[in-house]
Amino acid sequence: MTPSHAKSDLHFYLQSARDALLWKLEGLSEYDARRPSTPTGTNLLGLVKHAAGVELGYLGETFGRPSDEVLPSTEELAEANADMWATADETRADIVGLYQRAWAHADATIDALPLDTVGRVPWWPGDRAEVTLHHAVVRVIADTQRHAGHADILRELMDGSVGMGRNNTSMAPGDEVWWEEYRARLERAAREAPGGKS
Repeated sequence: MTPSHAKSDLHFYLQSARDALLWKLEGLSEYDARRPSTPTGTNLLGLVKHAAGVELGYLGETFGRPSDEVLPSTEELAEANADMWATADETRADIVGLYQRAWAHADATIDALPLDTVGRVPWWPGDRAEVTLHHAVVRVIADTQRHAGHADILRELMDGSVGMGRNNTSMAPGDEVWWEEYRARLERAAREAPGGKS
């Protein structure tokens, strides 16, 4: 595989994850896009905000290519988890725009540098802070896919919307009745399993 093919493959999976994450915001009210949906406060807009910071850090600053974006969550006195939620004065458009600028900056880094370029992650311990661009891109893909999975679950619990994207749900075919019967079958199996609820 040539380096350009490797970059194309990496970019395809990174962009797929980005698109899936943003798709989970479509059609939601401002409240639903930002409300905490788990006991630890996980929320859709916060996942996008976090993903923007990850890209700017790992695929920018790590390779000596800082952006002009100001991320309050990286300031010295930032509160814990500041990158995981939207403040009342941050709009959805602000955060989506930040994410799209972050991925444009990240894509420019990927295009400009060979995959074996070594960078330094400033927030990692010094003895293991060096990474290749290839490693950093794989790490960002894994992180983005993980959070896209979180977003899948949050959105399904909100309004039943499921799938990877508008044109690819990746879900088994079935109507509402099929899914209710399927879920009931899983519940029965869980109850009947050793140690399950009788």
